[in-house]
Amino acid sequence: MTVDVTNLIPVAFVLAGGAISPGPSLAVVIRNTIAGGRSRGIACSIGHGLGLGIYVFLAISGIAFLKSGGGSFSTILELAGAAFLIWVAISMLRASGADGKKVNTSDGDKLHGNGKRQGFVEGFLIAIFNPKIFVFLTAIFSQFIAAGMPLSDRLIITCLALVIDTTWYIIVASVLSGTPLLEALKQRARLIDIVVAIILLGLAITIFAKYLV
Repeated sequence: MTVDVTNLIPVAFVLAGGAISPGPSLAVVIRNTIAGGRSRGIACSIGHGLGLGIYVFLAISGIAFLKSGGGSFSTILELAGAAFLIWVAISMLRASGADGKKVNTSDGDKLHGNGKRQGFVEGFLIAIFNPKIFVFLTAIFSQFIAAGMPLSDRLIITCLALVIDTTWYIIVASVLSGTPLLEALKQRARLIDIVVAIILLGLAITIFAKYLV
């Protein structure tokens, strides 16, 4: 592989933190689980993971293509990605409200239908129609992707993100939904944001340090 697997460990933590953090995606998975049972919740989780996986593959492919344009452009891309990560981290740290984010169930309630197929479609759409995910993933992967990265490496990284995202939401649908553990997670949404923000700041500092040292 052209990508150092050890360098992707913090990225894996960020992806996991992003999945765990309560938001519209979590609301949709929970709503499908309540409406159609565990199987529909799992189908929704798989659909969401697939949508995220498509974004990851597109982001990685775009970065690899743009970096092929030359060293200076590659540097600009990485520094821009680091700046965006800092902005996201600061936004998360400055989020108002001691209770953290609330799960926006209205996003999920706007979607209707029954069955595993409907659950899969809802999970896929809630991921694929969120362009912020694409921008965020581009910033995350900008320092790890090399110009001309082979297709096999891009697929491996895509699968990593897909597995992390899908696994978490399957756990929510199969184990956590309707339990005190999920409610405790919602109440600690602020803490989750802080942890993710710290990791993002660490990634950004690492990028800047590479060019300053």
